[in-house]
Amino acid sequence: MAARGALLRQCPLLLPQNMEGTAYEGFVSAQGRDFHIRILLPAASQLKNARIECSWHLKKILHGYRHIVKQRLHSCPDLVSFVVELKTILEIALKNTPELHVPWPPEYYSCLVKDLETLGWNKVAYVDTALTTIKLKAEDSRDRQHLITLKLSAKYPTEPPDCTVDFPVQFAISWMPQDSLVDIHKQFLVALESLKEFWDTMDEIDEKTWVLEPENPARCATSRRIAIGNNVSVNIEVDPRHPKMLPECYFLGADHVVNPLRTKLNNNMHLWDPEISLLQNLRDLLEIDFPSRAALEKSDFTKDCGICYAYRLNGATPDQVCDEPRCGQPFHQACLYEWLQGLPSSRQSFNVIFGECPYCNKPLTLKSSMKKP
Repeated sequence: MAARGALLRQCPLLLPQNMEGTAYEGFVSAQGRDFHIRILLPAASQLKNARIECSWHLKKILHGYRHIVKQRLHSCPDLVSFVVELKTILEIALKNTPELHVPWPPEYYSCLVKDLETLGWNKVAYVDTALTTIKLKAEDSRDRQHLITLKLSAKYPTEPPDCTVDFPVQFAISWMPQDSLVDIHKQFLVALESLKEFWDTMDEIDEKTWVLEPENPARCATSRRIAIGNNVSVNIEVDPRHPKMLPECYFLGADHVVNPLRTKLNNNMHLWDPEISLLQNLRDLLEIDFPSRAALEKSDFTKDCGICYAYRLNGATPDQVCDEPRCGQPFHQACLYEWLQGLPSSRQSFNVIFGECPYCNKPLTLKSSMKKP
């Protein structure tokens, strides 16, 4: 009787099912939640041979702790001690699985389904089985498709969902407890229109020039490396808020080729016209026509590295070129750095290494903050 009283104090919802005290059924409580459990003891009441039956939910929570529960069954002197140990294990398990210890109220689901119906299922691209992750789709005025991913908490709509978008700028929603998915979708559309000129600019570059990097630019990408000629390119960084303004430009290639381009850009900078497209401005200032997709293949500009004989190395493309006009061999910066480091004749001053081209022996200078792999 004393043992039963102690068990009742520790676990008031776990009750004996027979006079012998070999079967107990009820609930154990942890983190403010009750979990169904059934404990069957052998006739001799040996705890180590007990059988524990529980709900699938409790079984899922304790899945990674089964060996600990089994060890406690063997080491605890009585059922009261084991129940105390089990509650401690359960508390730890719940803290390590936060998504499981906050019940999602029925009101959450009814509210969410109502919001989805009001918004319209034609605007929904994806809903996970738990109804906690939703992707909404929208088109901007140029018929470009965009997605916004929403992660909802059990307190929706009191708390706003976390929003993830493929934007080049930060996107934050304005939210009131009475708002819904409709309000998020409206704010998403407004944000899309505010970035229309930026995406128009990037789309024109992607469609009318050979973009060397990135290969498959995301909507958030603000830079493009554009081919100008064989082993010559320009990397531009576009301001998403002012896409028609002069971008940051960095030329890549042999000095005898890129130096005249830098000079033209500096001398003609005052001619930049924000009323015309960024691409047309670059053509005018540099006094060049970018290679056309209709006339040339991308392989005409994707010459492999002269050291590793590959075009891409860990995502990087060759961006160092021998300045000898009769050579012009491109290299990955990492490959050239390692090559120069291995030459007995090379020397280094701070982050600048001096050596020779592996192909024509012309002196090379490489500025790098890299460390030898």
